[in-house]
Amino acid sequence: MCGINGIFGLPDAAARVRAMNQDLRHRGPDAEGVWQDGRLALGHRRLSIIDLSESANQPMEKDGLVLVYNGEVYNYRALRSALERRGGRFQTHSDTEVVLELFRCYREKSFTMLRGMFAFGLFDRKARELYLVRDYFGIKPIFYSQGNPGGFVFSSELKSFLGLPGFRKSVNPAVLVSCLNYLWPSGNESIFKGVHKVPPAHFLKVRFAGDDILLSQHRYWELPGRAADVLPEEALVEDLRRVMRESVEKHLVADVPVGAFLSGGLDSSYITALAKKCNPDLSTFTITVSRRDQRIERMPADNVFAGDIARVLGVRHTDIPVNPSVVDSLQDMVAILDEPIGDPAAINTYLICQCARQRGLKVLLSGMGADELFAGYRRHYATLLSQTIRRWPSGVKAGCAGALAGLPVRMGRLGLRPVRWAKRFFSFADMPFGEAYMRSYSYYDRTELYNVFNRQFDPDVDALLEQHDALFHQNPDLDDINRMCFTDIHMFMTGLNLTYTDRASMAASVEVRVPFIDKTVVEWAMALPGRFKIKNRTAKYLLKKAAEEVLPKRIVYRPKASFGMPLRAWMARDLRELVDDVLSYGNIKKRGIFNPEMVRAVIDADRSGREDYAYRIYQFLTCELWMRRFLDT
Repeated sequence: MCGINGIFGLPDAAARVRAMNQDLRHRGPDAEGVWQDGRLALGHRRLSIIDLSESANQPMEKDGLVLVYNGEVYNYRALRSALERRGGRFQTHSDTEVVLELFRCYREKSFTMLRGMFAFGLFDRKARELYLVRDYFGIKPIFYSQGNPGGFVFSSELKSFLGLPGFRKSVNPAVLVSCLNYLWPSGNESIFKGVHKVPPAHFLKVRFAGDDILLSQHRYWELPGRAADVLPEEALVEDLRRVMRESVEKHLVADVPVGAFLSGGLDSSYITALAKKCNPDLSTFTITVSRRDQRIERMPADNVFAGDIARVLGVRHTDIPVNPSVVDSLQDMVAILDEPIGDPAAINTYLICQCARQRGLKVLLSGMGADELFAGYRRHYATLLSQTIRRWPSGVKAGCAGALAGLPVRMGRLGLRPVRWAKRFFSFADMPFGEAYMRSYSYYDRTELYNVFNRQFDPDVDALLEQHDALFHQNPDLDDINRMCFTDIHMFMTGLNLTYTDRASMAASVEVRVPFIDKTVVEWAMALPGRFKIKNRTAKYLLKKAAEEVLPKRIVYRPKASFGMPLRAWMARDLRELVDDVLSYGNIKKRGIFNPEMVRAVIDADRSGREDYAYRIYQFLTCELWMRRFLDT
């Protein structure tokens, strides 16, 4: 796993690429390279995973093609064998050279032949064309800009743009609205105006004709959007087991040791169990939260379940304690994430990867993606249930909502999770299906978004809600459950989970692999009718049946727990002083973006225990700290 960048049309391109390489050194501490041809320079930082020799370093040039590549192609050995049968000759044992040779033979058709995660820049010297290619689900990032600060620039991370002379640090208001509503940037724009993301399953073709830079964007693959005719349930379970075994086996391909995240929940436990069958010498890691913090969060203790399954599977397991002092690193996390991402789960990822790296591991497997593919989030079932509640008499619904409004979500140091969940549920229980689903994982309704920003953001609020509605109804052939999964794959999974995982893990120089988010697995899951995903009130029904083969039922059917930090406890105690300082009325008013009265009202409602606004406050805090770090310096 690596960091890539490139510049065309700016003075001293090679020197500027070297400086960008320095900004990406955490992504690739093992080797560095720069290649130049006239006004074009390409840069690379390498984290050596496959073929550790110097011959596999990059940029890799061969017969008129130059490649800077970030990723892993898990089927590279099969592809290499097929290319050799066609007469291909290889100088390394790397997957990088396979990507290059495959493009030589099949050009743009080669992208769909890759099974893995990748973002790369490939320059054809003869045609004077640069291809920027991103994997099917956006596991690996690639940003680009034409004109800010000039010429054409691309990179794995936003931070490497900031050192370019003349770069304009102007905030994209549409992305800021998304960051507040969802906690993360949706879509293919970045937080900076003029800097874009290559969309998942797309490539950008950049043609250099003298001083002219001609861009065209193309989709090379699309997720099938209709459930197929299915086998009997027993046959489906066996087929899913086959698909998952194959995916995990391929994701273990490496010339370095591989470990795994292990929360003790279904998804990470299933991946760990399958990986252990292929790799007996497996190490696993989880986060431990103090009992004091659990009293407010009221969530299951992951470390207890993780320790249980670690003993059952016989893996070397490490608990990583989280202390309130972690919040002292909040400034660092803001810098690591590059954009205002208000999910403290990123801290979990960073701490686990940092610990793994200290123990000599460069690669970790994650169970991420199963909830999106198999309808495992509580909001999936809650949204379905809301459509039943919607048919209740209006007086009954109003009575329930009114009764809940007067109940606290916390009493002293004791969190009241059922009240918290009930209030959340009734905030969308009377909405149409698509609107209810968006509201189930967003943090504001339309009126609140209007009020929290100054009036110039109103058009961006409207556009954000319209974009979600268009995506949710994009494919009318999907059943209701798969419509939620489809939306999650294109928004929540890519915009939040994969984004913070890449940035937090690579900050620790560790590669995270996601066997559920594999092209074959995703296609299989999205061909599965929704009735096999939620059945008899059981979420991830078929996946749980498949996992029974290798996991005890107490793990398979344990309560759902989020991969997060004890944020509510921190807000009640450890972050209180920082919140009052950073989010003071004067600071918010001076910034001129958020309504200071509303920010204060949110803080007061949370502290009184009337409402659960911890994540709203954390995102206000994240946004202000981000602006201080990226705009004010």
